[in-house]
Amino acid sequence: QVQLVESGGGLVQAGGSLRLSCSASGRTFSRNVIGWFRQAPGKEREFVSGIRWSAGSTYYADSVKGRFTISRSNAQTTVYLQMNSLKPEDTAVYYCAASSSYIIRTTGTSYDYWGQGTQVTVSS
Repeated sequence: QVQLVESGGGLVQAGGSLRLSCSASGRTFSRNVIGWFRQAPGKEREFVSGIRWSAGSTYYADSVKGRFTISRSNAQTTVYLQMNSLKPEDTAVYYCAASSSYIIRTTGTSYDYWGQGTQVTVSS
């Protein structure tokens, strides 16, 4: 089992920043990749970013490239999503998810474990 807990969401004005955290515990081989996804009301869940625990390699959706940065703690217990230059269209519930794959995949079905989500609201 893998447990994931997100934190750091909140309300911010457009152009502002937030840093989300995803604390992971449990079987390390089941969380080779941590991904961030988001879901806005009435919209499908979409991939935001992903990171490989061991190599630290990262991948971003085009919509957040250059504005968001994903990173991990040295102890490999926490993954961060630094979000800068936030836009109203970034408003969503953000989820972190864990995959046993060594490939950063962008489909939610490739991830086995999910956190409860944290709300991010960007006002215009």
